[in-house]
Amino acid sequence: MSRKIKLIWDFRGPASAKTAEHHEIHLKEYIAIEKLPLNITGFKIINDIHATAFMVVTDENMIVVRDALKPHRGEVYSEE
Repeated sequence: MSRKIKLIWDFRGPASAKTAEHHEIHLKEYIAIEKLPLNITGFKIINDIHATAFMVVTDENMIVVRDALKPHRGEVYSEE
């Protein structure tokens, strides 16, 4: 089984929570269009001016997705 990588987009400012929530919709659309093997997405509100959206990809898909969607950062995904 290959590693799972969590790609993360950071949003800042008073509208960050709504922006991250909306960005997740587009991540789900991308997963469906590209027929990616994993369908793990989400968003997290860090505080009132910082939120993140994320998607999880396999090692094999990471480079292609990274280059297409340009996440701000990534980390090895561990099921929480």
